[in-house]
Amino acid sequence: MGRRLDADSLLNQFKKTPTPNLDALYVVSGDEPLLAIETCDAIRAAATQAGYRERVSLVLDARSDWSALIGATQNVSLFGDQRLVDVAIPTGKPGKTGGETLQKLAAMVESRALADTLVLVNLPRLDKATRNAKWASALFDVATSIEVATIERAALPRWIAQRLARQDQQLDAATLDWMADKVEGNLLAAFQEVQKLALLYPPGKISAPDVERAVLNVARYDVFGLRDAMLAGNASKALAMLAGLRAEGEALPLVLWAIGEEVRVLARLAAVQAAGQDFQAELRRQRVFGPREQLLRQTLSRVPQRAWPAAVQHAHDIDRLIKGLKVAGRLDDPWEELGRLALRIAVVRQTGPR
Repeated sequence: MGRRLDADSLLNQFKKTPTPNLDALYVVSGDEPLLAIETCDAIRAAATQAGYRERVSLVLDARSDWSALIGATQNVSLFGDQRLVDVAIPTGKPGKTGGETLQKLAAMVESRALADTLVLVNLPRLDKATRNAKWASALFDVATSIEVATIERAALPRWIAQRLARQDQQLDAATLDWMADKVEGNLLAAFQEVQKLALLYPPGKISAPDVERAVLNVARYDVFGLRDAMLAGNASKALAMLAGLRAEGEALPLVLWAIGEEVRVLARLAAVQAAGQDFQAELRRQRVFGPREQLLRQTLSRVPQRAWPAAVQHAHDIDRLIKGLKVAGRLDDPWEELGRLALRIAVVRQTGPR
């Protein structure tokens, strides 16, 4: 049977013995490239310590020749060395032939048919449908799997503090929070900034001015983060993310889609709520589930029902601005109007009669 580990547990396991006892198949998945690279590197280093001297690297997708994978596990080494077969599937979509090959590989692991061979499979984070596919179920049923968790903004100061502690450096809580704002959404850049502090300053506590001089603003944002900040009523963060998306050259229609689609869903929900209709059924029709449902409910409790028709019209006006048309009563810059629309939703209002 397969087993699941987090990355820290795996690293601690490897540290306990100079020659770790390795499993035949490891699957590393997740959307944080830095953490996935570190985890895979740790497995490769442990394999080298354990005597796996030969390494075969394969990058495969739905169009690849998947016979190379099975061939790599069966070829006899000229020098009798143990072999690490390192497989990356960047798309997470192996296709029909690839899926069948991965199922065959899983069966070989289960029957202990991989003599002197360790297989490492690196995948992106899999959605529910893909994870339930036959090939994925077969792999996870026999593999030691490590799912690399995304470091959310709330956890980022603690993560930075832990990385600084490895190089015997510390920051106060306020500076950690400031630094997290500067590197949010870009964990690789956060790692590089931490390393930079090790090069610039000696061990010990680093002052806030020193950190501010050293750390670049390398935050990266996405349209869904903007949407969530708007729904959470965090106006300053929503505007900062909108400015970041503009600076990064994000496509205006995509940003409007993320905001405008949410405005239309909220307008529909507000109308259903005001009419006393089945609100829960409408949530399901609009495919609203989980944390997003909580955010939408929070927004509807904050924004009066009468405000939604104007918000929908505002989104339509911005669409016309993007297409180069003039709209009476609106600024010529659609980015500025996007900010105004976001503020319509994000600004906290006193609740009153609707």
